[in-house]
Amino acid sequence: MGKGNMELETNKVYDYEDARGDVEVPDTAHQISTDSWFQVAFILTTGINSAFVLGYPGTVMVPLGWIGGVIGLILATMVSLYANALIAYLHELGGQRHIRYRDLAGFIYGKKAYNLTWVLQYINLFMINTGYIILAGSALKATYVLFRDDGLLKLPYCIAIGGFVCAMFAICIPHLSALGIWLGFSTVFSLAYIVISFVLSLKDGLQSPPRDYEIPGDGVSKIFTIIGASANLVFAFNTGMLPEIQATIRQPVVKNMMKALYFQFTVGVLPLYLVAFTGYWAYGSSTEVYLLNSVNGPVWVKASANITAFLQSVIALHIFASPMYEFLDTKYGIKGSALNAKNLSFRVVVRGGYLAFNTFVAAFLPFLGDFMSLTGAISTFPLTFILANHMYLKAKKDKLNSSQKLWHRFNIGFFAIMSLAATISAIRLISVDSKTYHVFADL
Repeated sequence: MGKGNMELETNKVYDYEDARGDVEVPDTAHQISTDSWFQVAFILTTGINSAFVLGYPGTVMVPLGWIGGVIGLILATMVSLYANALIAYLHELGGQRHIRYRDLAGFIYGKKAYNLTWVLQYINLFMINTGYIILAGSALKATYVLFRDDGLLKLPYCIAIGGFVCAMFAICIPHLSALGIWLGFSTVFSLAYIVISFVLSLKDGLQSPPRDYEIPGDGVSKIFTIIGASANLVFAFNTGMLPEIQATIRQPVVKNMMKALYFQFTVGVLPLYLVAFTGYWAYGSSTEVYLLNSVNGPVWVKASANITAFLQSVIALHIFASPMYEFLDTKYGIKGSALNAKNLSFRVVVRGGYLAFNTFVAAFLPFLGDFMSLTGAISTFPLTFILANHMYLKAKKDKLNSSQKLWHRFNIGFFAIMSLAATISAIRLISVDSKTYHVFADL
């Protein structure tokens, strides 16, 4: 796309007052239409192979077992690709690009849906960011314990350090497209902790006696645990910010985005499967929530895995915080050079303050598995599955036959029930953990 067209696309303001309920969509202070589909594919793959993969053996496989875990992960992959494709195909609805999730919802439904979608997305991304800070803190503590297990450096302190580093990175990287070479570093970091966790898990599994693969718990407790794990399944594969990522891609927008999605859900998911299945195979139902706490091996190797998990969490958090940064930068007119004194001071105060609050919540309730379950239940299910199917149904209703309409309605109803059940389960899990441990717990 030429420079003139890109500027027109960037600065245009759409007003849907007559037909769509007074929804005004502002321009953006960030770049759009600049990235190749391959760079976008790496952004998506970075998201699903972030350090969260080190939690899936314990938070997905342990509660679901071999049959439920394997089938669940494969089904979640297929359903997530389908739901993300629905959103991708709506990106140019009405002959214009919708560069934010809420813009698309506002165009289809009106102002109330615009606001509701923004609330859901904010909750989703805030909780994902909180999870990354918990992960960063857990990786730091695991590294410290390898060398000095004296209990002086507690998890809340590690979370505070992790949050500070995340804030420094956010201040230095102005927008999503500016990640550039950092995506390469992210890939290297991901490969490091994935390969190390796989090799050490494989070694432990080959040397260990038969493991117990029974789903833990009994009665009602087991049912709630299984339901909560279903929310972890959808959490694993979905960004909750697909239009914002798609906004950075070059024309043809839909075609290039589908290339990126196919890469994400084929090549991109293989490392996740590798860690989830091997980790569970090696340790069974005793697998830790953070896999690197289960593995045995040379101290320097485990330390390398933890450090790369920490660094990758910092980069991945920036991806999921970028819609909030874009909103704030656009609202307050933060454009131009990233080193401009006004722009730099704005990022220090605003992004630093935002991540400080994230860090406080992470240290206050550092229950990683519970956060993954709650995020999937209250925001990923509604945002990525319910809303995606309903928007597609409403936008394309004149082009869909009766069976296709019935299919989308079924998806809406099914995922609504799953969202409600998973929310109840996640709240129960957090309540139980809050009684077992305490706030600012040193897990």
